[in-house]
Amino acid sequence: MRSLRPLLLLTPLMAFALLGAGTASAQMPGAPPPSVTVAKPVVKEIVEQDQYTGRFDPIEFVEVRARVTGYLDKIMFQDGANVKKGDVLFIIDRRPYKAALEQAQAALTSAKARLSFTQTDLERAQVLSRGGNISEQVTDQRRQASQTAQADVDSAEAALRNAQLNYDFTEVKSPINGRISQRLVTEGNIVITDQTRLTTIVSLDPIYFGYTVDERSFLKYQNTLGIGMGQTQRGKGAPILIALSGEEKPTRKGTLDFVDNRVDNATGTVLLRATVENPDGFIKPGLFGIVSMPATKPYQGILLPDEAVSANQDKRIVYVLGEGDKVSAKVVKVGPIVDGYRVIREGLKGDEQVVINGVAKIRPGAQVKPETTELPPTKK
Repeated sequence: MRSLRPLLLLTPLMAFALLGAGTASAQMPGAPPPSVTVAKPVVKEIVEQDQYTGRFDPIEFVEVRARVTGYLDKIMFQDGANVKKGDVLFIIDRRPYKAALEQAQAALTSAKARLSFTQTDLERAQVLSRGGNISEQVTDQRRQASQTAQADVDSAEAALRNAQLNYDFTEVKSPINGRISQRLVTEGNIVITDQTRLTTIVSLDPIYFGYTVDERSFLKYQNTLGIGMGQTQRGKGAPILIALSGEEKPTRKGTLDFVDNRVDNATGTVLLRATVENPDGFIKPGLFGIVSMPATKPYQGILLPDEAVSANQDKRIVYVLGEGDKVSAKVVKVGPIVDGYRVIREGLKGDEQVVINGVAKIRPGAQVKPETTELPPTKK
């Protein structure tokens, strides 16, 4: 125990000596100042962007169905092909409808013949009636026969139009321009009026992109951008950018052209929709995307590389070069990333020389060896 007591007494002294030696070594008063890179912030007009996930939807979507019943005779398209409005897609067996059309035409011819006879008979009765050679009752009967014959002609014409319409419906045509899906029925099957789904067609250019924003963000957009409830008109809305899955940067441009007329009670969100040009048809309905939409009006922003900003507990600081090549810490308020740089909302004027490289080697009040550089407008 006696041999251990001196050791225990010396241990705190040794620790203090070692700590002092370490502090002296860290300060190294004779060492040259650390080399750092300094630059002025990028000051330019910017627009902050918010991002949301949404989905692409076709502007036009059609489920192609038969409008007359019959056996499917021919299929006139390739699965997945682009079709134009009016292209014939399917042909239903036309023979029964052609026979009905010819029958209607014959019925109309017969009705017109009866009408011609009754009109001639009425004219003859009217001449005889003026000479008193025929009674008024006979004249009235012939007038009634003529009117009945005219009604029969009108009915036959309507039946002919209906027969012609059914005959035309045996050719199932595309109602829109777009891309067709696969055939859902093969030749030889019977199709039922308005029941049998034959295929689907979607339009691709342009295409819709829909997404929802929370109530608080929507109020912000309404105040800063003037995006009102249903007030945005197609072609006059706010520009947006969309990135597809796997893309680091947005590549598709769109125009916000629709804002829903109410806030959803269940989710507290508002539906927004943009129109996106898709001339190459690369975007397919149902794909997900990330939209970047303007969150502010254009303003002069101060931008710095993210590595120039340090964390000090709950604060963010940057080191500014001052007189005698000494650095001082400035507390800043930061914003999002724009063009690869961090937005500095508060704390800088934009004309300061800020340490952008070598931040880990310095502390407030330290003297440094600065190397000046110039930041590009956009960080690569």
